Amino acid sequence: MPRTGIAVLPDVIVYCDGACSGNPGPGGWAAIIIETERERVVSGAEPRTTNQRMEITAALEGLAAIPGRRRVRVHSDSAYVVNCFRDGWWERWERTGWIAASRQPVANRDLWERLIAEMHRHDVHWHKVRGHSGDPLNERVDALARRAIASLTAAGKPCC
Repeated sequence: MPRTGIAVLPDVIVYCDGACSGNPGPGGWAAIIIETERERVVSGAEPRTTNQRMEITAALEGLAAIPGRRRVRVHSDSAYVVNCFRDGWWERWERTGWIAASRQPVANRDLWERLIAEMHRHDVHWHKVRGHSGDPLNERVDALARRAIASLTAAGKPCC
């Protein structure tokens, strides 16, 4: 039986990936969102960023693009993103005032807080995908993230 407040609709599937050309450097992110028989893509790029920021942004923007409250299966090849939720890092960060196990402030807190808010809006199940292992949707979303980086150069935006 679904939890209260979750629509009785088919699950939404999200494949997300981030990429960087240099780290830091120009970066791109993309998410493929599959709802029933409909598929759509969201993507973007930043002229100077890190791979980790792009991985978080891909998951964040993928979830943000889904209206309402849904059960969502997020597939990512980023251990950084998936382990944060599977292992409860985010709960420790909130309890410790956003201090990591290294006793340093949590990197990318701005994005993590936004992603956590989106996670609370939906019922999210995280799935780790092995990168570059032949999963067709993971390969596609990787290509889309890299294409987003290329769009910076095509648009004449400075990269660094």
